[in-house]
Amino acid sequence: MRVLTLFIPIALMTLATTTKAEILPEAEIGIKIPLVKQPTTRPMTVAHIPGLKRYYIADGGLAPMGSETEAPYSKSMIHAYNENSQYINSSRPGYDNRSLYYNTNTYQLETVTYNISSDLGFAPNSGIFSIHLTETGELKDSSDEISQFNPAFGDSATTPSYDAENNRYFAKQARSNKVLIVDPKNREKVGEISLEIEKAGALHDDISDSFVAFTAIRGEELALLDVDHKAVLVFDINGKYVGRSELPKSMKLRANNHYSGLGYANQMFFVYHEPEGEFGTYYGFKIQKE
Repeated sequence: MRVLTLFIPIALMTLATTTKAEILPEAEIGIKIPLVKQPTTRPMTVAHIPGLKRYYIADGGLAPMGSETEAPYSKSMIHAYNENSQYINSSRPGYDNRSLYYNTNTYQLETVTYNISSDLGFAPNSGIFSIHLTETGELKDSSDEISQFNPAFGDSATTPSYDAENNRYFAKQARSNKVLIVDPKNREKVGEISLEIEKAGALHDDISDSFVAFTAIRGEELALLDVDHKAVLVFDINGKYVGRSELPKSMKLRANNHYSGLGYANQMFFVYHEPEGEFGTYYGFKIQKE
């Protein structure tokens, strides 16, 4: 199933990549999405489809071991909310989701799974897949395979960000400042970025372990969460530190924020705030002013 092309004019993506934004010294809350269902495993990442006015939040977690009666099929779910933070529905396509994003080239909601690199050995349902939707944006349990495992992604737990204009991924490596650039047509990395995290006043233990956002804002393309200092650090495409946007100091970030509950969608940096609400709340922060 494909979403009609009129939902996302490609010109909007082109404009975003040619406009330099101003980093907001203090991040502004753009949306709060209180989860109404307990995450099946751990809450991972967020996608947005403007034409459907839907947000999609993916859980991530390993599949059970296969047996004679049960296939190695992940219980992780994906959940849909509208732009008023109201719950729509959930689906179980069967993947240990790491990245979830709307691909403006294919007009599909796509997921990148855990261990896409086969770093821990080959496992079923590893790769990149498109998640089926109804015409109005409700999630289905069905999906299609886009590609199988690819060693170019490096670390097994990486949460890659997608650059639609250049059809490439940015895959942050665990416990480091390294980001691999991946062309999905290649089996080896096409580039590597070293983020200047020390110039930002942080160490690798302070920052999100496996996720860096691609913002599509020229000169401020990459952003990651400094968990310990409660700030979003912004870098250019070469890894040069260019600024920071402070998060509310009242937020109680926890160890899981190093590994999960992060995303970038609808020009907002998403952070999962576990202590708020029955099942936690996703905050969408505006960190750049265009």
